[in-house]
Amino acid sequence: MPDNDQEFKSKFWDSIRSDMTAMIGVPGVHPRPMTAQFDGDRNVIYFFTAKDTDVAEAVASAKEATLVYSAKGHDLFATVEGTLMIDDDRAVIDRLWNRFVAAWFEEGKEDPKLCLLRFDPADAEIWKDASSIVAGVKLFLGMGDPKADYRDSVAQVRMK
Repeated sequence: MPDNDQEFKSKFWDSIRSDMTAMIGVPGVHPRPMTAQFDGDRNVIYFFTAKDTDVAEAVASAKEATLVYSAKGHDLFATVEGTLMIDDDRAVIDRLWNRFVAAWFEEGKEDPKLCLLRFDPADAEIWKDASSIVAGVKLFLGMGDPKADYRDSVAQVRMK
């Protein structure tokens, strides 16, 4: 099963790096959509936000957080538990800075409202879409067990 876990993790990282949008929340703050940023191949997810947002204020110190992800093509879904914290590393901010982030901060990288959040994933439940033409035909013809077929489409994995 570890090979299967690695496959699920790889699919997750490939997908979220491509789509870049996920929902992130902490206790007391409902998950909200945010644009994910990545620093090279590190399996850490960064989010730019303003210091006065609910989520930034809630993570003045590191907090347990939940990231919810749905691929644009609806072929992969994930719920990822981890830690969310403020990251003031200027070198990381410089590397991740881009014109889309700049559009939100009038004073650029020196904007006093600028806040970079760092999400360190720990555990995840990842689902691959089990529906397909073959699965649909099998269901229509009464062949196979859809629950058994789906069993290989979900995994609980350690993300560290």
